[in-house]
Parts: sequence; structure tokens; C-alpha cells
Amino acid sequence: MAATNFSPVSSSLSQPTPLSRNLPHTYLSLPSKTLPKPSFPLKPHFYQYPTASHPHKAPLTASSKNPISDFFPSNKPYPDDHSVDFDDDDKPREECGVVGIFGDPEAARLSYLALHALQHRGQEGAGIVAVDNDVLHSVTGVGLVSDVFSESKLDQLPGDLAIGHVRYSTAGSSMLKNVQPFVAGYRFGSVGVAHNGNLVNYRSLRANLEDTGSIFNTSSDTEVVLHLIAISKARPFVMRIVDACEKLEGAYSMVFLTNDKLVAVRDPYGFRPLVMGRRSNGAVVFASETCALDLIEATYEREVFPGEVVVVDKTGIYSLCLMPHPEPKQCIFEHIYFALPNSIIFGRSVYDSRRRFGEILATESPVDCDVVIAVPDSGVVAALGYAAKAGVPFQQGLIRSHYVGRTFIEPSQKIRDFGVKLKLSPVRAVLEGKRVVVVDDSIVRGTTSSKIVRLIKEAGAKEVHMRIASPPIIGSCYYGVDTPSSEELISNRMSVEEIKEYIGSDSLAFLPMDSLTKLLGDDSPNFCYACFSGKYPVEPTELKVKRVGDFVDDGITGSLESIDGGWVKAKPKSELEVGSA
Repeated sequence: MAATNFSPVSSSLSQPTPLSRNLPHTYLSLPSKTLPKPSFPLKPHFYQYPTASHPHKAPLTASSKNPISDFFPSNKPYPDDHSVDFDDDDKPREECGVVGIFGDPEAARLSYLALHALQHRGQEGAGIVAVDNDVLHSVTGVGLVSDVFSESKLDQLPGDLAIGHVRYSTAGSSMLKNVQPFVAGYRFGSVGVAHNGNLVNYRSLRANLEDTGSIFNTSSDTEVVLHLIAISKARPFVMRIVDACEKLEGAYSMVFLTNDKLVAVRDPYGFRPLVMGRRSNGAVVFASETCALDLIEATYEREVFPGEVVVVDKTGIYSLCLMPHPEPKQCIFEHIYFALPNSIIFGRSVYDSRRRFGEILATESPVDCDVVIAVPDSGVVAALGYAAKAGVPFQQGLIRSHYVGRTFIEPSQKIRDFGVKLKLSPVRAVLEGKRVVVVDDSIVRGTTSSKIVRLIKEAGAKEVHMRIASPPIIGSCYYGVDTPSSEELISNRMSVEEIKEYIGSDSLAFLPMDSLTKLLGDDSPNFCYACFSGKYPVEPTELKVKRVGDFVDDGITGSLESIDGGWVKAKPKSELEVGSA
């Protein structure tokens, strides 16, 4: 597919001052703990960070391996009555993780490693798109990163420019066609995109596009972005992205690639994380978390600011304002559950945050106990903080199996709490005869928590005291996190005392909301607490909002409603509270 060359970003940037790619670029560095809040102008404004001269590029073509246009139906039958389908332990679920690399001859292989580091953000599909000789080559598949990619598959992805994606996808036959990155061709070339987030105005945007003749091949809101880019009349290509994003509402951290550019975009509220780093050879890297940078030996430089578009090509690095950005509303659940403890998210150490959460619980909700244990893996750091503050030993009272697949055949003779027992095994030597504090990151429906309490008591624990390292979840998320409807959230239906009775623990305490905001200090207004308060920074105005990922049940069984995507009913407009907590 032929395409014209893209025009320069601006005439003033067409003759940059060359710099060696190996020189340190200190002008991009910001302290990792405190990131200043940028003040963006009303109109897009460009900043240039030159790196090298820009060679002429030939017109762009797209390979036929395109996940948007290709659909591979699955004939796999539904599990029979003896199969158990595993969701993620009754937890909210992050939709995906993204990575983009420019300027490294092994861009696709480094993207593959970065996706390994981001595997916790999505385990049902993975893909990489790389550019070589102006052709976008794509490899996508269902499963873990190690299942999708092999040496031969990576050999199909040459070039020094690549983007990658891991995701939770919808179930059934629609799964593969929704695996990103997406690649699409339009009259000026081809573009690939990987997206983390959720658009609250997806349905209306799609309906308007379909009314004007657009044809959709997936149920992903990301495809809307590609259509908006294709119909935009803005020039050059980067301004098409700006034009498209100005129509989007909700959460998006995205990476785009063309034949010669890598573009990173973050929504004006900065709901989902996106960081920037650099390898020693000068290659620029974008990723959802800093743990991905660590694995491929890239140095963390800064976040992509809320409302910022960062463009990387052979002439340099350019930054422009997407639109006037309001007060950031970064997802607090990144620090509670989603991100790895070794990541720096929103300028803060995730490990330090979780340890402090545990210390607050020990201070404000103490209880006489003999041992502190965690629900692995996300409760471990908070449990360490609790134990250290309380002066009580931390021990490994629950052992998690990391080898349980998405489904497992249950014997015909039913085993109580079968799914939890497959994933978590109690250590009787730690628990028997003890007063046990169990630290977990959150409670969603409460069904898995009740099974864990029962499991620990059956192992001989004298008392079980649950401590939750987050406030009670009372609202659904519309910004890229898969949560049940508000009616299904146990904290929205029951008091803390009633939840304690329901799960069968001897005591129960949550992280107090005021203590959480006090811990965050001056940064507290910059976080989104909608799942704790029901107050939404971006109003979900549509009757229904597309649910991302699979239907979340109790951590053990799924639902046929998840086939081809579920839908969460938005609150009536009269009940919506817009603003920050």
C-alpha cells in the first residue's frame, strides 16, 4: 500500500542540531520521586530534543499480517460442567501493558523481554509490531508472552522500531481478533497502535463512525482511534493523532508507530501510567512500568506527562501538548495492586507505598496476634509493613501455585473451595494454634476472601484477622480496570461488620481513606479515587460503558456474559457525581 511521505513536524524543527545518540540527555531527566506538574498551553506547542540527522524515507507499505483485518475463529468448545475457569482471585483486573522502542537494532526482541516484565498486566494475549524497510510486520497470539513468541517468530520482526502489547481479552472466538497491537492502512500510509485504558465515549464514537460508513472488525475501543486518525484532515501525521485524541474521553496511554516515527500519548488526566527511558546506545523506550525498563537495561528518565504527546524519529524527540490538561487523576490502584513492587509509578515507589499501607493498618487497626501472613502475591509487601510495625513475625502461611492455567478439570466428586485450593495452599506448621493476621490488597465481591478464611481456619488457626491495604471498593471503574458493577461490590452492599460476618473472620479492617490521602500528601489531589468514592473525574455519560477484559466473577468461575465482551451499566446522570474525592 503506497503512501506519501509525512511532512516535517514544523518548519522550525527541520534542521536540528545533531547530537551523538550516546551522549547523556540530561534535559529529559526528572527526579523519580517528585515530578513537577507541567503547565501546557491551549494550542499544541512543540519542543525539540535533537539526536541525529534525518534520512529520507521511502513510502510505507503494510504487511498482510494485520490483526484488525484477519479474524481466526475459535472452534474450542465451552468447558463442560467439570471445568473451572479461573479469573484473578476476585480482584480488579488491569487491561494491559504497552511498550515502544525506537533506535535499537533488536527492537522487537527487546519488546519481547519488556512484555515479559509486564506479563502481570495481561496474560491472555500478546503482540509485537515492528518496522523494517517501511513494512509493518505483526505477530500476535493468545496466551502468555512465552507461548506467543518463539525464536522463529521474533525472526519475522526485524528493524529498529517496534511496539508491543499484553492484554486481558474477551473470551471465546472474539479473543484473538482483539489482541493488540492493531495495524491499519489508510491513504497516507499505515499505523500501528497499542493502548492501555478505556474510552467512556466509545459507543457514541463508534456509532457516529459507522453512520458515515466505517467498518469495524473488533469489539475493542482502540479501533475507534485508528478510524479517527484515518478520517482526520490534520497535517502532519502527529497532528492527526492530536485531532483524534481530542475526541476521546476516558483513559488512554498509547504508543503508535509508522515507518519512521514512534509516538507516545497519555490522556489529559493521566489515569494510566506511561514512562520514558533510554538505553546506553541512545534507543528511546516507552513502557507502562519502570520494571520493563529495568529488564532491558534502559534508564528511567521521566513520565510521559498527562496530556502530552511525545514524538521520536531520526531527527530527535519532540513534545507537544495534546490539550489543556486538568488536575491529574492517576489511578491509585496501580500502587495498591496492579504494578509490580519494583516499579516507580507516578513518581513514587510502589514498594514504599504498599509497605506504608501495611504500617498504617498496624497503627490504626492493631490486634493481638502471633503471626502475620499475606495473600500472595500482591499482599506481601503490605504484610511486611504490618509485621514490622506491629513487631510480630511475618511468615509464609499461604503458598501460591503459579502453574494453574485458566481452566482446570474438577473431579466428578466435588471438592469444596476447589479453585482456591488449587491456587493457595495453607502451611499448617505456620498457622496451627495461632492468632493470624491476614493482609490482602483488596476485597471485591468477598467470595474468595471467605474461602481463604475458611482454608486458614481448617489448617488449625485459632483466630483469623483480615487487614485490607485499601479502602472499601464501592464503585465500578470506567478507566481501564475490569471491575464488577457496583451492585456486585460487597462494600457497596454491606458494612464492614457485615462483611466480617460474611467472610467469617474474627475481625476486619480496611485502610482508612483519610490515612491514604494523608500518606500521599501534596500529591493526593492528583489521584483518582472513584472506586472508593463513586465520584468520577470523567463522567460516564453513556447508558452502558464497555467492560474491558473478561467478566470478573469470584476468582473461580466465569460467566457466559463475558463472551464477546460484557457491558457495565453506567449510573443514571442524576446520580453521577463529577469531581475528585
